[in-house]
Amino acid sequence: MTKKNGAVILLECLIKEGVDTVFGFPGGAVLPIYDALYDSPIKHILVRHEQGAVHMADGYARALGRPGVVIVTSGPGATNTVTGIATAYMDSIPMVVITGQVPTALIGNDAFQEADIVGITRPCTKHNYLVKDLKDLPRIIKESFYIATTGRPGPVLVDIPKDVLTAVMGELKYPDKITIESYQPNYKGHPGQIKKALQLILSAKRPVVYAGGGVVLSNAAQELTAFAEKLGIPTTTTLMGLGGFPGTHDLFMGMLGMHGTFCANMAVTNTDCLIAIGARFDDRVTGKIDEFAPYADIVHIDIDPTSISKNVSVDIPIVGDVKEVLKEMVKALPQAKALKEHRKGLSEWQAQINEWRTTHALSYNQEPNGKIKPQFVIEKLYELTKGNAIITTEVGQNQMWAAQFFKYDKPRSFLTSGGLGTMGFGFPAAIGAQIAFPKSTVAVIAGDGSLQMNIQELATAVQYKLPVKVVILNNMVLGMVRQWQELFFDKRYSHTCISVAPDFVKLADAYGAVGLRAKKPSEVEQVLKEGLAVKDRPVLMDFRIDQFEGVYPMVPAGQPLNKMLLV
Repeated sequence: MTKKNGAVILLECLIKEGVDTVFGFPGGAVLPIYDALYDSPIKHILVRHEQGAVHMADGYARALGRPGVVIVTSGPGATNTVTGIATAYMDSIPMVVITGQVPTALIGNDAFQEADIVGITRPCTKHNYLVKDLKDLPRIIKESFYIATTGRPGPVLVDIPKDVLTAVMGELKYPDKITIESYQPNYKGHPGQIKKALQLILSAKRPVVYAGGGVVLSNAAQELTAFAEKLGIPTTTTLMGLGGFPGTHDLFMGMLGMHGTFCANMAVTNTDCLIAIGARFDDRVTGKIDEFAPYADIVHIDIDPTSISKNVSVDIPIVGDVKEVLKEMVKALPQAKALKEHRKGLSEWQAQINEWRTTHALSYNQEPNGKIKPQFVIEKLYELTKGNAIITTEVGQNQMWAAQFFKYDKPRSFLTSGGLGTMGFGFPAAIGAQIAFPKSTVAVIAGDGSLQMNIQELATAVQYKLPVKVVILNNMVLGMVRQWQELFFDKRYSHTCISVAPDFVKLADAYGAVGLRAKKPSEVEQVLKEGLAVKDRPVLMDFRIDQFEGVYPMVPAGQPLNKMLLV
């Protein structure tokens, strides 16, 4: 019988899980894995920093709906992944991160490049493992993918000492399936609770659907749309839920929350029945908890029982996968004639929604000879792509403008760091999405501050000939922090000016990418057209925008949703 070492066994396990691409960076503790990769069909993407690897795997997972896989070495290689792991954990993204570790006998001896990555990541992983014996590795890998992708998804870390990677065993016996007694996610909603929820919804006069990232994660966009259409219920989404309901749909009110639309925030404030689907009542959504949806009975559907009534008390909880629960709810709806009467009874509510939508629509003023407005750039990008693009964002003003002014009709077309708000996420995430969909248009809407946090991954994009479009909204300040300083700190702009920065066009050229720049509104469309036409390398498009442009509406921290700053 031919014997194989732990590194070969590991790669065979990954292939059994359908993994064809991994993101990583080599080092001493994982050299056996990299030697095995030399002969493996698995494609390896060589990054320039381990944080970039995790964000790439994250973007890959968000776009494709399959877990991303990362391989890094021990010590600093492992610790460099922590921000990316925490980002994925907060947004419930499936991922398996494989870290090298010093040999088992040296653990705890402060050996070269040793770090207790299992202990470090325990608070920001769904689960993690330290593999102590090669015979346990196949089971652990099987469990890792099962845990990462079932229930509420999340990242799992597997720490493998070097001696386990070099140990040998016979042929791989990979488990067909895994059962973990202490972990049994519930997918089917309770029929009695579904019946109660429908009775409440059908009796409501001012219902609102509030959908979150769980709709996207469970691939429930089609079921959500059918549910809202049959009942005629106005719908809003969280930042993470964008694309889970068509952005151009007549029932869509836009995003709600701190930078949500006037229409969505007013609707939630005045609703008598809030149907929360795959959302967790994040503080950026609720504003002042005591005054959030004050007149509403609340139905909450979520696969994670710990999320229900965690932040806001709900009246009818339904624990289950939102796709499965929505299917059951649509199946249990009354006949078409009764639904038509129900929708007719909501005409007054819909008229109010339309009034809020039109009187306080998202807007900006682009003067032909003035400074470039960031909203104008995003609308032009939407116009030129016809919405057929995967958009990732960095974090800050760029993220909010991307959420407000690009319409997302499809799930997994808007990728952003919602829960952790990680600057430096968007560019490597776009690389991951481009690898997942090589023929699609992938654009990252970036701030000049966030982009520089992982700018080194431009080399990765050039190496693999990835035509990622980087739309830099360059205002030479840390825009969102500066906006808060303007509004709440008497315009004391403490350390938010970043005018000392690289020339992004020259920087692109230095990396072997394409660099373009627009300084006037009249140049925006041409720069975008040129950038979108490039197919063999990344493009940096530097748009010099109005430094003083803010993101509005804005709900000040601690205020209720109906207390928005509109200008």
